[in-house]
Amino acid sequence: MSNTERKVVRVLVTYFTVMRGKILEWDIIEVLKSMGIILQRADMELAHTRERDRYTKHALTNTIKTARVNQVVSKLQRDKDHNCSCLVKIVNARLIRNHKIIDDDVLYLYNGKIIDPQTYFFTFGDLPDVVIDAKGLLVAPGFIDVQINGAFGVDFSQMQSEEKMRKGIDNVAKGLLKYGCTSFVPTIISSGIEVYQKVLPFLKPRKGNKTNGAEILGVHVEGPFIEPSKCGAHEESHLRSASGGFSDFVKVYGLNEGKDQKDQIVKIVTVAPEVEGVSDSLEDLVRAHITVSLGHSSATVAQAELAVEKGARFITHLFNAMQQFHHRDPGIIGLLGTKRVPRPYYGIICDGIHVHQNSIKMAYDSHPEGAVLVTDAMAAMGLPPGDYTLGDIPVRKIGDERVEVIDNGRLAGSVITIDACVRNFREFTGCSIIEAVEAATLHPAELLGIQNIKGTLNIGADADLVFLDDDLRVMRQCISNNNTKY
Repeated sequence: MSNTERKVVRVLVTYFTVMRGKILEWDIIEVLKSMGIILQRADMELAHTRERDRYTKHALTNTIKTARVNQVVSKLQRDKDHNCSCLVKIVNARLIRNHKIIDDDVLYLYNGKIIDPQTYFFTFGDLPDVVIDAKGLLVAPGFIDVQINGAFGVDFSQMQSEEKMRKGIDNVAKGLLKYGCTSFVPTIISSGIEVYQKVLPFLKPRKGNKTNGAEILGVHVEGPFIEPSKCGAHEESHLRSASGGFSDFVKVYGLNEGKDQKDQIVKIVTVAPEVEGVSDSLEDLVRAHITVSLGHSSATVAQAELAVEKGARFITHLFNAMQQFHHRDPGIIGLLGTKRVPRPYYGIICDGIHVHQNSIKMAYDSHPEGAVLVTDAMAAMGLPPGDYTLGDIPVRKIGDERVEVIDNGRLAGSVITIDACVRNFREFTGCSIIEAVEAATLHPAELLGIQNIKGTLNIGADADLVFLDDDLRVMRQCISNNNTKY
């Protein structure tokens, strides 16, 4: 072994002793052997205690100059961690980041996270496992859908065998990736207690990856504490008051007030604040780490503002299943213009059927930072026209866009996809590409309080990405470093 090779070995042994603790002999012996450097076991004694103490991470990084040493460092670090994803470098991208489009930029992904360029360079060198050429496409955070009742023949509100439920949830999670949706909040409409008890455990938060599909962020329970006259497609027999206060919510959903947010299955609850006992329970729901949404309600604007004072932060499918706007009492819709309380986020279904495009533009013009695009999709999404169910309600998909309750013709959820919502929102409102994308990424993440890890391309965020053309059509996705193309 030459003196130069001994110096390289000394640096490597010292580096890994400092950075990773005790190093297994075969790691460095075998990798260096593959490079043509024959290392004897005696050479492992090169790293003495006083030398290790002398070195710091940055000093060692500056010492390791050659490309082949950087390659060894990169390979050993990645191979030692069997759970990590590969190192990915995305080039020629137009990043949607920090409310701007940054042209011809580069993004670095490792272990399911977005990492900063300095970490990439000093730790790994310039040797990624995968290089993705974005070819000038827009690269945005993955879309987040916080209200989706089902898709591809699966209805989250229906009890089935455990095997069918697991398989159905997996099929939806994987199928949503095609539309750029990398995270979602499965939604259960008003149901009997037995449905919540059986179904909720299957919808607990679950990380997204190539195997699982889109990440499950928790559950949105839409009802049963809603106003009967505004129940829409919900079965009226399932509706109830909260005369027992917060304990009724605990009983119905199986909540535990002491749970941390990350462990709470229920993340969003839609309630009508005028229903008995609901207003008095709002602060307890917030303390239980649940996002309170107002919907299926005839609440006055005063009742709605009081609910916001008590912690409500969201409006469920704005304009639908609520008191119509009146100039003397605008009801829940009036929250978009309130000055007395913070204006909440609002979900809006941009299929051009549930809400007229002029109404969508009015909402956007009054409160653009609050828009959260939702599909409110049901089991018929992704399937041909025909008869399906929404919870216990028989519904019919008419053409490719409309779903109605068979008995009364009421609208019953949508069949639109989240990427189509983004495109429609831009068309209906005339907003920028950035604003349209943020309504399906940053805003829902802020609503759920996860904006540091979702809905952003900032350093440390999850590596959930969607590649879009200039018409905002999905070209490919990346979830936890696993990239897919459709």
